[in-house]
Amino acid sequence: MKFSANRETVLKPLSAVIGVVERRQTMPILAHVLISAQDGKLTMTATDLEVELRAEVEVEVAVPGEITVPGRKLYDICRALPEGITVEIALSSGRATVKAGRSRFTLSTLRAADFPVVEEVAVQQTLKLERRDLKRLLEKTQFSMAQQDVRYYLNGLLLETADGILRAVATDGHRLALAEIPMEASAERGGQVIVPRKGVLELLRLVDGEGEVEITLGSNHVRVEADDIRFTSKLIDGRFPDYDRVVPKDPTNVLHADRASLRAGLQRAAILSNEKYRGVRLALDENRVTMQANNPEQEEAEEELEVSYAGDEMEIGFNVNYLLDALGAVDADEVELGVSDPNSSCLITAPGERNTRFVVMPMRL
Repeated sequence: MKFSANRETVLKPLSAVIGVVERRQTMPILAHVLISAQDGKLTMTATDLEVELRAEVEVEVAVPGEITVPGRKLYDICRALPEGITVEIALSSGRATVKAGRSRFTLSTLRAADFPVVEEVAVQQTLKLERRDLKRLLEKTQFSMAQQDVRYYLNGLLLETADGILRAVATDGHRLALAEIPMEASAERGGQVIVPRKGVLELLRLVDGEGEVEITLGSNHVRVEADDIRFTSKLIDGRFPDYDRVVPKDPTNVLHADRASLRAGLQRAAILSNEKYRGVRLALDENRVTMQANNPEQEEAEEELEVSYAGDEMEIGFNVNYLLDALGAVDADEVELGVSDPNSSCLITAPGERNTRFVVMPMRL
């Protein structure tokens, strides 16, 4: 194998796939990137057995072939080279040689045949949508995914298709985020898949920019193709909770507030909240909300804010971080908080907006 290209051309596919290459691996080949040079194209593939990324660019191929090389080392070498320099990568005597100007590097290799790749996805449904729409779905929901929860199906994000809608839902059992967009699907029937946390975060990087993406939902994998990059992720095998039961339908008490003011008040009150539980108490009164927090050192914070509220007087406690995350995901200048009583969940939305909804469970303070 032998090919040459300028530094930026080699870095482009390498930067796209390097995110899934872990520094410490149980299998040495997972620290490697599969490089394939064929028919004037350079393809780089990386995987951690859960997520696979493949990127492609056009280069001058002198001798076609494929091999695996240590991904992080090749990435660091290419980044350290001067801009615009021509890079030549060749395979000889079981070693990969990288030449650029007066620089020369020799890297160890492993057999390409031993590299684990996902070949085909058993297609159940194919969707096409704009990158910005997919990015919006992921950004509005991913912060509510659980981290290392024993309920493994919560450590990911639900993608659901039904009735011409693509819906994303994430929950960690204490809060929930839901976002949806209309879509055109090749298959009418609905379906659900759970994409693992790492796959969601890698996908967020991939969908930056403009253009269209194609999503293929399979029985065990989800595949997303955008330009010259192909993302494939295993799915979490499990049953996602019935999220529809968790979302309050018509809260009896609705508070309207300026989003920025409410967020700023909560951030100030949070400074003196309990560092472990992050609790804040909201006291709702006519056209007023009082935010109170305290901690084991007997320190207290109190913030008062004028709002539009004509419901019942009540006090209700929440994890302040959950409220702040949800408020940060609302696009509008004004926000609605709907609660029925001190023991029921809070529904956070923008006025008149039903495509994104956030639910936060109350906590005892």
